[in-house]
Amino acid sequence: MNKTLKRIAMATSVSVVALGATPAFATGTTAGSTITNTATVNYQVGGVSQTAINASNNITVDRKVDLVVAEVGNATTSVAPGATAQVTTFTVRNTSNAPLDLGLAVTQQTGGTTAHGGTDTFDVTAPSLFVDTNGNGSYDAGTDTAVTFLDEVAADTQRTVFVVANIPITQVNGDVAGVRLTAQAFEAGTAATQGTLITQTAGANTAGVDTVFADAAGVTDTASDGRHSDDDDYTVSAPVLTVTKQSRVISDPINGTTNPKFIPGALVEYCIVVSNAATASSAANSVAISDPLPAQTTYETSYGIFVSGTYTGTPGSGTCNLDGTAGGSFAAGTVSGTLGSVAANTTRTLYFQVRIN
Repeated sequence: MNKTLKRIAMATSVSVVALGATPAFATGTTAGSTITNTATVNYQVGGVSQTAINASNNITVDRKVDLVVAEVGNATTSVAPGATAQVTTFTVRNTSNAPLDLGLAVTQQTGGTTAHGGTDTFDVTAPSLFVDTNGNGSYDAGTDTAVTFLDEVAADTQRTVFVVANIPITQVNGDVAGVRLTAQAFEAGTAATQGTLITQTAGANTAGVDTVFADAAGVTDTASDGRHSDDDDYTVSAPVLTVTKQSRVISDPINGTTNPKFIPGALVEYCIVVSNAATASSAANSVAISDPLPAQTTYETSYGIFVSGTYTGTPGSGTCNLDGTAGGSFAAGTVSGTLGSVAANTTRTLYFQVRIN
């Protein structure tokens, strides 16, 4: 091989090596770390090896600020009207390459579609934030700590945060309240004290530790703004009770039980029908009935009062099945009885008899 071909072969070999080299990226390297790279040149003069020459370069790793807020469970929190200390759960993760303090804010949605497909129709009351102190993933009153920020969150770690709120007693079945948790990056460094708000480094790279916002857009914040947010919601699951009262004549003094009429002396059956039209798991508990009798009637003591009977058909026009349990009481002209719990999509009855005066 002549000298010209040798030079071409050597140049080609160098080019292949250069193109095949894969640059090393310090993904996740801690902000402020120094990356040192040293190149060495060896050479000869007149066939004699000379002292190698070294050249070094130092890079200071800048800070990439990234954080993620995510609701937990991918389902609404089912609540009852008047319930207190109702919980929605979020995780807040510091995906930066440096520790952060993370400021927290809970806000409420105003109208529109909520996280799990409902329409926001009301606000919860007294929403507060708690951090999962014991790390069990569940809110424990008296154990988990009320917070306004997350203190000294190490790189690539997360905390669980609870939004704890009360539900107005006036809300009805199907009402939905959307809540939103937003986290924002603050300087770490002093325990139990929230640091200063972090701002992104403007302009060209500096010799020090620069800051770059790398967060994605949340539900209300934009990408690369040092914040992140996500939504969750509460859905009211309440009993939908309807009450009807129907009567039928059993007998009268003239016709007996054959085509009886509502005449004085007639025996009449009253049936009070309580229906729970809720389709979710929304039982009505401690259902108590009080029915003052009209002065034109007399309570039939010999028959008694029966509770928690079943019903066939549409309330008001169906049939009161006489399969209840003896119970209830009659005092001061009033029939009283307790149905206990009426489950969703269930009908229960209370029935008794009177005579027309």
